[in-house]
Amino acid sequence: MENYQERIDALYRRHEALLQAPNIPQEGGNGIFRRYRNPVLTAAHVPLTWRYDFSQERNPFLLERIGVNAVLNSGAMLFNGRYTLVARVEGADRKSYFAVAQSENGIDNFRFWDRPVQLDESDEEAVNVYDMRLTAHEDGWIYGVFCVERKDPNAQPGDLSSAVASAGIARTHDLVHWERLPDLRCKSQQRNVVLHPEFVDGKYALYTRPQNGFIETGQGGIGWALVDDITHAEVCDEKIINFRHYHTIKELKNGEGPHPIKTPKGWLHLAHGVRGCASGLRYVLYLYLTDLERPWELIAEPAGYFMAPEGDERVGDVSNVLFSNGWIAAPDGTVYIYYASSDTRMHVAVSSVDRLLDYCLNTPADGLRTGLSVRSINELIDRNLASGYSR
Repeated sequence: MENYQERIDALYRRHEALLQAPNIPQEGGNGIFRRYRNPVLTAAHVPLTWRYDFSQERNPFLLERIGVNAVLNSGAMLFNGRYTLVARVEGADRKSYFAVAQSENGIDNFRFWDRPVQLDESDEEAVNVYDMRLTAHEDGWIYGVFCVERKDPNAQPGDLSSAVASAGIARTHDLVHWERLPDLRCKSQQRNVVLHPEFVDGKYALYTRPQNGFIETGQGGIGWALVDDITHAEVCDEKIINFRHYHTIKELKNGEGPHPIKTPKGWLHLAHGVRGCASGLRYVLYLYLTDLERPWELIAEPAGYFMAPEGDERVGDVSNVLFSNGWIAAPDGTVYIYYASSDTRMHVAVSSVDRLLDYCLNTPADGLRTGLSVRSINELIDRNLASGYSR
């Protein structure tokens, strides 16, 4: 039988093989983006020292002491020249925490830092935190805006599912030491809040998603609000800038993903849309474009989804879900889209600013009824015939 150290060495060999595995692009696709074959982060990527006690006296059977259920919903940015994810790591106990992982090329060999993020608790303790959006703001700080979940204090006795959501805010210069700011004050609950990277009229700008309750989103959509002081942020007025519609990919709810990318033709947004179906809720990703000078004004929104779960992505802790709260626009115009599938694992897809703008500006909008959808198809056929193309 292997001795204790040999068993530890075997664990590390398997872990290192996973971390060093190359990622290769999938074949085919629609020309808009390119998926990669392997997830970039999974529960198995989490450092062994976070999970095992390597003392033979304390852990003679070499059991995993602290289990990890999933790695998902990562904020993303270029930091010190490396592709950097601040991932949501969910333990086997359902409590999530944040952890930093970096890669040299953005598509494989992601490694977590030595320790997870030690985030101060607010004055009102929270049960859970998750889904951090990262924004390197023009004020010089890196901000993390994330969901803070607490048990509903007004829940009836025995009700262990009712919750209250708010937007937590923290800032840092090094992704190690975080200054926790007061949670966003708002009339409604908030679960998808994103900080715009620039001042607007001298104020901080937020993309919001006002909710009637922890689950129920009411009549809203993606909102826009200005805040005077980020250290005591309060939403006094917000307006909806991206609406939900009946019988669309976002009829049930929608929410901003990461902060938008600034381009010569406008602000490029990645968002998620949710609809109900026979198997439950279906989460997909979509794009829209807003005005460069007036980021709250819609310029273009292609019909339907940009990305939807495919193959193994459809299976996981919460099936049939794609979610993204992180992407990176590299200096050469390449866009790395980091997305989670089925609340279980992190993936990457690669596109470019030019391709995404072309997609947004030249794809028909949703006419919101079948007749107009068919009309768009026939117009495309007519253009192909007029250009002399037929098969």
